[in-house]
Amino acid sequence: MEAMHVYFMGICGTAMGNAALLMKAQGHSVSGSDSGVYPPMSTVLESAGIEIFEGFDGERLATLAPDLVVVGNAMSRGNPEVEWVLDSGEQAFLSLPQLFHDQILSDRLPIVVAGTHGKTTTASIVTYLLENAGAHPGWLIGGLPRNLSGGSNLGTGAPFVIEGDEYDSAFFDKRSKFIHYRPHIAILNNLEFDHADIFRDLEDVKRSFAYFLRVVPKSGKVLLNGDDANLENLLPIDWTEVVSVGTDAHNQLRIINFKDAVEGSSFELHWQGDRWATVSWELHGLYNARNAAMGALAAAFAMGFEDPKAFQLDSLKSFKGVQRRQDVLWETTELSVLEDFAHHPTAIAGALEGLRAAYPKHQIHACFEPRSHTATQSLFQADFTQALSGADRVSLGVVHRAERIAVEERLDVEAIAEELEAGGVSARSYCANLDLLQDLKMDLKASEIPTLVVFFTNGAFDGIQHALVESLSECGA
Repeated sequence: MEAMHVYFMGICGTAMGNAALLMKAQGHSVSGSDSGVYPPMSTVLESAGIEIFEGFDGERLATLAPDLVVVGNAMSRGNPEVEWVLDSGEQAFLSLPQLFHDQILSDRLPIVVAGTHGKTTTASIVTYLLENAGAHPGWLIGGLPRNLSGGSNLGTGAPFVIEGDEYDSAFFDKRSKFIHYRPHIAILNNLEFDHADIFRDLEDVKRSFAYFLRVVPKSGKVLLNGDDANLENLLPIDWTEVVSVGTDAHNQLRIINFKDAVEGSSFELHWQGDRWATVSWELHGLYNARNAAMGALAAAFAMGFEDPKAFQLDSLKSFKGVQRRQDVLWETTELSVLEDFAHHPTAIAGALEGLRAAYPKHQIHACFEPRSHTATQSLFQADFTQALSGADRVSLGVVHRAERIAVEERLDVEAIAEELEAGGVSARSYCANLDLLQDLKMDLKASEIPTLVVFFTNGAFDGIQHALVESLSECGA
């Protein structure tokens, strides 16, 4: 492959930054720009010899004259560099997913992990198992797996593991990202309505997943959650093999005898009626057992095993998960503080169920920041209420950028608090996240029983989770 100068517009995003590292590893000259240049991504990029420019400047881009410009999906018309690229008429440009299609995945065996929830954990499990099996996979994962060297690696083996997001590719390409990823083994964990800013409804999301299935080759495989009715609606497909995974008896790979406890969970995997493995690990929740089952099956098939039972899963007991998935920020016998990335009702409900098993003697105080586009909308008003009812106490933070959403379309956190209170769950909503923090400190000071505080956010929550831990440390709690 001939070396190029590749320029990433929006380089400090997680996916863009990791893609820049992969292109650098392929021997290309890499640079890029962003409006927010800050650690840790800026530090990682600079240490790899990648030049980063603060802000967007069309004239600067013209002077650099790169061979190829990669346009991040956060870029839009009006951006000076976007406008220069379009006006030039000659500058080659493409989206990040198209870059992967053309430059990284063309000679690999792509394992594409799709679904509303669990993509990062499942992709990390597949990669971890392949690494331990000596397959030397490449990967692009939208998080920081604790057992891997980072969020991306070019690898030298055939398998390449990548999260398949259904979000759109760029302002000029509204196809879902995963359409570009050449899936050979496609994992479909689940399917729910999400990304309300680009999908009209659940049927619109299903349509995009159906397109994704259409690009799986005859020689490939689709691993599908057989307990998910929305995924079942995508069947039948007759152009490739479909393997179902789940707890129900009709699934080819079954999860049975699931048990959750303080020290972790355990379960058995049975392939076509025969026991494959018993797994005991420190992760909690049936949803993580399903992630493990999907990951194990994908790794076995990627290694060429027709009978997956021949693939050893002993290393799963050492899998440590992914950062920001139930990260323990503070831990004493009387108080634990966790941060979790969950921001969809189903993910929050599953997390709380697992935390009940992990902390059976604690009251659970859930703090939720409605931040993603879907989470800030009224679409899931009842669903968030139901999900948060799994806690003993609930504090609802500020709806992110609420002023941009019409009142009738906005998540009503005050109404959620009132409904939770009526159902026996102590709940409050706040107009400022710092007010939430102050009340939380007073609640914890007055508490006479062991408490688990879990912050649910896919953003920063104004840093109050870290401020709480800092306060606890200063007080010697």
